[in-house]
Amino acid sequence: MSSDKSLDVEEARVAPPRYEKRLGTEYDAQGNEAEVTDEQVFVIPEDRKLGIISTVFLIINKMIGSGVFSTPSGVLAATGSVGIALILWLVGGILALCGLMVYLEFGLGIPRSGGDKVYMLIFQRLERIYTRPKYLASCTYAIIMVLLGNSAGNTITFGRYILLAAGKPFPTPWEQRGIAVGVLTFCCLLHSFLPKWGVRLSNALGVFKVVILLLIVFSGFAALAGNIRIDEKPNNFTSAFEGRRGDATSYTSALLNIIYSYRGWENANYVLGEIKNPQRTLKLAAPVAVIAVTVLYMLVNIAYFAAVPKEDIIKSGVTVAGKFFINMFGDNAATRALPVIIALSALGNVLSVTFANPRVKQELAKEGVIPFSRFFASDWPFRTPAAALLLHWAFSVVAIVGPPAGDAYTFVVELFTYSGAWVFAFIATGLLYLQYFSKSWSSPFHCHPTITILFLLSNAFLVIVPFIPPEGGISASTPSISFYVFPTVGTLVLAAGVVYWALYTRVFPWIGGYHIEVEKKTLEDGTEVVRYKMIKKKQI
Repeated sequence: MSSDKSLDVEEARVAPPRYEKRLGTEYDAQGNEAEVTDEQVFVIPEDRKLGIISTVFLIINKMIGSGVFSTPSGVLAATGSVGIALILWLVGGILALCGLMVYLEFGLGIPRSGGDKVYMLIFQRLERIYTRPKYLASCTYAIIMVLLGNSAGNTITFGRYILLAAGKPFPTPWEQRGIAVGVLTFCCLLHSFLPKWGVRLSNALGVFKVVILLLIVFSGFAALAGNIRIDEKPNNFTSAFEGRRGDATSYTSALLNIIYSYRGWENANYVLGEIKNPQRTLKLAAPVAVIAVTVLYMLVNIAYFAAVPKEDIIKSGVTVAGKFFINMFGDNAATRALPVIIALSALGNVLSVTFANPRVKQELAKEGVIPFSRFFASDWPFRTPAAALLLHWAFSVVAIVGPPAGDAYTFVVELFTYSGAWVFAFIATGLLYLQYFSKSWSSPFHCHPTITILFLLSNAFLVIVPFIPPEGGISASTPSISFYVFPTVGTLVLAAGVVYWALYTRVFPWIGGYHIEVEKKTLEDGTEVVRYKMIKKKQI
């Protein structure tokens, strides 16, 4: 388990430039004996740290997956109105910016890798928030991140569309899964053994995504000017608010899908320890990325509405981008180019996730809250989180091959997003406490409490609304599964965290006769030293 020294910022700032390795027996202030069993030293090579451009694309790649090519159809079908749909996309961008403001205050105040894990622990250090029972918050977050924070969704998307591009319009589920496991393995190996090339490929795919979306945007402008391949021009903007539906449930469903499409704005906070001049870089790169994605999403939706009649968009489902390409460039472009575009967009997302998420899991291992912590915290042999990447790979493979094809697979993939809303709600609540009551909390950036409250309410919305029966009692994303199962299971994941906490802090130490405590220290040059101490049962 982690001691409070792991978050002593002042101690880290005044630490001596060298740290003596003293394995053996030590005594704490109370005279308890502890055997230091291991010590790990972590150094991130300066030439591997991310600059502003790489940080921008780390966020963009996470935010832009395959959803922008399919989600607009469902949003329009739910609202019935082009105008309302565009307003909801704008609202989604504003809520993403609110979340970013919250995470900027934390990230600039605590420029360390780990994201949510670090913020949960700073609550413990500064104000003793979320500390009763001890380690419960950390163990619960570990369950969410390790079990659900995988790369299954976009690897399957990559497999589906790359097979479609290869001329297999009806691939079997196992063909898709085989390619998904292959591309996942490629990304994990790349980040483990050739980390610079992993970042370069991610940046290249980020540029590719932006160029493709700009192509769609400028094609939309051409459609507005009348340059389109269909005889009857769409007339979606002259009656933008006609046909709107009046039920709140439909609007809620549309907004949920939009908020999910904006997820990823927090990605740079996961890896701040591997970013050059993290405070300056995050302050510049994160707003640029989120604002750019918001503008692109708005303009891409306008382009769809300019080139495709409203009724065709609603009927197209996940092929709305296909209808757009047909109307603008003809059948051949839609058949040949679009599957490759979506596959490469999904690959960019996988590269971004496999870069960031394993580093959070490595940080959890450094805190000692997952089994075999010393192994999964290791950066051997190339100073990369290779062991944590192996952990990420293993649970992603389970998520890819385990669930049956169809709704059950979609259900499993979306659980992480739902559980993440709980985490965001806890983070926002903690920041409000610090903003109003803490005398020791400070950050170079201050998120206005109104924005923090809006972020909290948006995540409370995401947590509560899925429990409300949809129209007809059928979920749009998983129609074969009762609507209440998804939020119930997502909430039970938190309960699983409680069970894991009890096992790891009570049962396992009682059986083994000892527990492992972790002590972390950050030196002036950025070197991080993690020491593992074995505390015998009689002293627990």
